[in-house]
Amino acid sequence: MYIPGIFAETDEERIAHFVDTHPLATLVGISEGRPVADHLPFVCVSQLIEGGVMASHVAKANPTWRLADESPDVLLVFSGADAYISPSLYPTKQETHEVVPTYNYISVHVRGRLTCSHDRDDKLRCVSLLTQKMERGKDQPWSVTDAPERYIQKMLEGIVAINLEIQDVQAKIKASQNRIMKDQLGVLNGLRTDARTVEAANAISARIG
Repeated sequence: MYIPGIFAETDEERIAHFVDTHPLATLVGISEGRPVADHLPFVCVSQLIEGGVMASHVAKANPTWRLADESPDVLLVFSGADAYISPSLYPTKQETHEVVPTYNYISVHVRGRLTCSHDRDDKLRCVSLLTQKMERGKDQPWSVTDAPERYIQKMLEGIVAINLEIQDVQAKIKASQNRIMKDQLGVLNGLRTDARTVEAANAISARIG
């Protein structure tokens, strides 16, 4: 990923928080010499750093898990907080008109080595971790143990657990940092008026603050 220095994010806590709140990843790999991609939620089993581990699972019918044997070096892409930035949001437009559109976003790339497991305990552990994460904060969180054991066993037979052994993490926050302060504030105020771009506005606010 191309990351100009001004847009680089190196704070491990910020990166981990973004991935935690945007768990759906695009998994990119190579199969039979061609690029392939799938979309899967991942949870951190340990820290989101080199040597850490992330987990997910796929249907047994999904060929993604076979990458673990065929071509295990894969990339996870976590994205969000994106918004089109109109030149009209920049106060300097009225002064010089030397402005052009751009696009703001946050993206985290996690490279690593994919492994898979057909072991029942591994699959149950993976499903439980994902469930606990996704149900966190709900008034009545659902647990794997809420379902009949025989039903869960049947479901487990149809999936494969996958882990990513993390080798590298890169993060980019493009939030108008390259603009002067009044333009950043103009973008911030403009994005806050649209419910669809509030998250992108928050990214700018965090950078300004």
